[in-house]
Amino acid sequence: MFKKILIANRGEIALRVQRACREMGIKAVMVYSEADRDAKYIRLADEAVCIGPAPSGLSYLSMPAIISAAEVTDAEAIHPGYGFLSENADFAERVEKSGFTFIGPTPESIRLMGDKVSAKQAMIRAGVPCVPGSEGALPADPAVIKRTAKAIGYPVIIKAAGGGGGRGMRVVHTEAALLHAVQTTKAEAGAAFGNPEVYMEKFLQNPRHIEIQVMADTHRNAVYLGERDCSMQRRHQKVIEEAPAPGIPRRAIEKIGDRCAAACKKIGYRGAGTFEFLFENGEFYFIEMNTRVQVEHPVTEWITGVDIVRTQIAVAAGEKLPFTQRQVQLRGHAIECRINAEDAYKFTPSPGRITAWHTPGGPGVRVDSHAYANYVVPPNYDSMIGKIIVHGDTREQALARMRTALAETVIEGIKTNIPLHRELMVDASFVAGGTNIHYLEEWLSQRER
Repeated sequence: MFKKILIANRGEIALRVQRACREMGIKAVMVYSEADRDAKYIRLADEAVCIGPAPSGLSYLSMPAIISAAEVTDAEAIHPGYGFLSENADFAERVEKSGFTFIGPTPESIRLMGDKVSAKQAMIRAGVPCVPGSEGALPADPAVIKRTAKAIGYPVIIKAAGGGGGRGMRVVHTEAALLHAVQTTKAEAGAAFGNPEVYMEKFLQNPRHIEIQVMADTHRNAVYLGERDCSMQRRHQKVIEEAPAPGIPRRAIEKIGDRCAAACKKIGYRGAGTFEFLFENGEFYFIEMNTRVQVEHPVTEWITGVDIVRTQIAVAAGEKLPFTQRQVQLRGHAIECRINAEDAYKFTPSPGRITAWHTPGGPGVRVDSHAYANYVVPPNYDSMIGKIIVHGDTREQALARMRTALAETVIEGIKTNIPLHRELMVDASFVAGGTNIHYLEEWLSQRER
């Protein structure tokens, strides 16, 4: 096992990985920008290295700075967390070539699954169902583009091959709008991702967003750890996640889960990963794979009892998975609310000093956050300041515990989206379960009227 790991991230995930390291008896090296000098996990660190000024391009996205920090502290491995460089194949490659272990998949796997076109082709070969669409990237020939759309059937969605995080997508309802949409998306993709390739898929009207958590080791073992329902989202950004997904038969989950685990073996995957699907009319359609730990991993940890971050570290050190598929048992129901420093309904960021901070407690309540009273939320990064996760024997009990937890939470000095979560926890459609990916945006637009 590693003696020292460098954590190349910030915020709640940096603290989460640090806690796993402490539990395993591993020293944790924290890197930080000047904006994060007073973060809780910096004070708790075995060692801490400032890697640059506040802008992420000069700190958390600086590969040379992070690798230099690992060198000067004699770290053996680098955990990238999520976001920033976590799915950057070039970074993973530089980490490995510099003599460190990258706690994540191989650079080859990240490249394969990071490009949406090659990922889809790999999943088709592995027997994972995909959304009907173009075979590979769209060519330059307008006639072929039109024929492809006609064969798929409108509406279609144009997606950037190198896209992610809800960016680089455009829905097209008519042939008249098709070519302009393709050219615009290509230009945006080239500017945002350095890859102008786009592809086309059938646009599903009212799907749910269901994801399968997988874990694989270097000994050709792979398992899936149930599913998560991440359909409550705004502008493709998740707001609430839960596990298991309400109303989907276990047999359907087991079938798709087995295919995901088999796909991991087929592509030689290692570490934690998530297969994301759209689910409509009883069918699963693969959309992408995230080759890292997810923000919403705690709901899976609650219902399976598996420590995903600890398992990530163990697998990266060459250990075998400590459990088989048969040993993975789901217990109860878990819900996660992302707590963001933003206006609850306008979604404008609200950085600044937190003057009061009181988190909830009680049975089945977990809070993952790096914030505290007097902490200053910097304006430079993502607005998420924490997550409230609850677990209950049933979904009804989990909902009741989340309502109580949200009622107990006090955060003053900045605005947060807690009022939004409180409303959603008593919304009839959400309480019934099974809302689609458009539900929250439609709910918000109705609220504004």
